[in-house]
Order: sequence, then structure tokens, then C-alpha cells
Amino acid sequence: MNDLTPITGQSIWKDSEPLECVAVIPEVPNTASFAFRAPSGAIFDYLPGQFITLELPTPQGVVHRTYTISSSPSRPRSISVTVKAQEGSIGTRWMLDHLKPGMQIRAFGPAGLFSHMNHPAKKYLFISAGSGITPSMAMTTFMWDIGTEPDIVFINCAKRPSEIIFRERLEHMASRVPGIVLKWVVEEADRYRPWTGYQGQVNQLMLGLMAPDYLDREVFCCGPEPFMTAVREALQGMGYDMERYHQESFKAPVETVEDIPEHDDVVPEAAETAEVTFGVSGVSRTCRETDTVLAVARAAGLGIPSGCTFGLCGTCKIRKTAGEVHMVHNGGISDDDIAEGYILACCSHPIGAVEVEV
Repeated sequence: MNDLTPITGQSIWKDSEPLECVAVIPEVPNTASFAFRAPSGAIFDYLPGQFITLELPTPQGVVHRTYTISSSPSRPRSISVTVKAQEGSIGTRWMLDHLKPGMQIRAFGPAGLFSHMNHPAKKYLFISAGSGITPSMAMTTFMWDIGTEPDIVFINCAKRPSEIIFRERLEHMASRVPGIVLKWVVEEADRYRPWTGYQGQVNQLMLGLMAPDYLDREVFCCGPEPFMTAVREALQGMGYDMERYHQESFKAPVETVEDIPEHDDVVPEAAETAEVTFGVSGVSRTCRETDTVLAVARAAGLGIPSGCTFGLCGTCKIRKTAGEVHMVHNGGISDDDIAEGYILACCSHPIGAVEVEV
């Protein structure tokens, strides 16, 4: 990044200069966008999707908190972050309660590799949950502003419809160009307001319906760690090329290539052997990790009731008494059942030696 812009000759903001808060915009409950400018009039130069670190003078002492920049560098005269207070928040809570226009704070950055500009593609799939929507918003706004029609499937998950951040702004953009396709997923509807969209947890079935051409898209994902793990497992199970998958963590934004974590996801391998023992029947069969428990049972001549065969109906629920399986379901089994040792045979892949009550 240069000290002067090539067109106007204006200086570019450096983190040796404080930021001045110029606007506080309420978004959804416990969430607000804070807009800043440089007191010197310098403009901001960064990649959409990058983050910035703010130094916040909380009652507990000075804390440093990292937030994705929710504004776009195509609008360089100000910079914004959108923050959501979680239970136990210190820095974010201070911002929501005390940071007002006219106040100045120190900031460091911008930094980070999570940007579509580092991974050019013809089609994108943005998947986010909660305030993880911010980098997707920045990247979508940038592509909207540069004037060429984007090709984005934009999926965001929230607790309820009233908590979808940026919903109106995104729907405005999507109403003007056909290349921005919005898909909202909520856990529950707002009281007295019907919801006709997707409801529940994101799974393989939903992803296939929302983005049928997902194999052709570069995927960017941001949200809580369990959410991103579920998305990775769903994509892996659908045969997606995970070299084209990129994610940004709430807790550990990546600054350099060396910082990119290696995910220790369990992925069934066709070259690895496993063994399924059907305890009630007294039958054991050797198989591949990529075989499902249901397929192994059928090959052994054992009947397990089944319906959909992709983890939705729950008909093939059986109890696992030993060993580990890799199971990616589509809502056909509850967390309580899983905790009690139950699995869905149709979407469970044995890892090593496994025993089930069949």
C-alpha cells in the first residue's frame, strides 16, 4: 500500500493516526455498526474482508479486540466495523455502551488474508452465521460497487429473522441485480411473524437446495467454530474440493499464510479399512471407511429399516455400543440421541472397529 493514492494524491491512513468515531448505527439487538474517519482526512486502503484491531479503554483496563471491517474499500473516506455483544463481552460491550461520535481511539491494521481478491473466481458462495456476516457484506458491497454483475450465493444463519444483520441493505442490492442470491436460515421464527424461509441448522440438504452449483463456487465461511466445522463436514461429504474453501475465525483471524490452521477434521478414506460388528446378530464385516453402516448391514444380509438414506428422516437410527463413526446428517437425529450413543446408519461411516446393536 502506498502513502498516496495514485489518482487524487490524498494520503492513506496509517495506524499511527487515531480513528475518530463519526457514527453509531444500531443494527439488531446488541449489535451496532461504528463508522470512523481519519482526523487528517486520509482515506482507507484495504482489501474487502480484512480486519482491524481496536484499542479499547474499558473499566477492566485497555483491551485489544479484532473486528472484520464491514465497510468496503470502494467507499474509502470512512471505515466501519459491526460488532455484536456476546455473553461476557468486555470490549464490544464497552463500545455499545460508551463509544460515541467525536471520540478517538487507537487502531492497528488493516490485516488479514480472508478476501475474495486473494482467490479470484467466477462464482462465490458466502456462508456465515451471526456477526460472521461482516466479511461477506464487505466483499459483496465491493463487487456491487465496482459495477460488474457479481455471481454470489449469500447464505446467512441467525437465531431469528429480526436478528439478521444487514438484511435490508443486502435485499436492496439483490433486488437490483440478479447475481446476488440471498438465502436466510433461522433457528426459530419471530413471535407473531410467519417465516417461510429455511429453518433449522445448515446441512447438506439445505446447501444443495440453496446452491445447486456449489461445486463450481469458491466458498468463504465465517462464524462460530462449531458452525464452521458443520459447514466443512457438509461440503466434504458432498464431494467439494476443500482447496477452494476459506474460513475466518471469530477468535483467531489469519494474518499470514503461515498462520492458516490445518483443520483436523475426520474424513473417511476409501483406502482405509474398517470393521463393523453387529452385536445382536453376531456378524462382523470388513469394509472401507467410505462405506456407510447401512450399506455394510445390507451387504451382510441384515435389515435395518431406512427411508430417505441421507440423514433426514431418522428411520435408520440405531445404537452404537463401541468405536467411532463419522456422521454428517441432515437433521434426522437429535443431539440428545447422539449423546446417548445413537447414530443414523445411512450417513455414518465407520472409523476403525465399530459395534452396533443390530
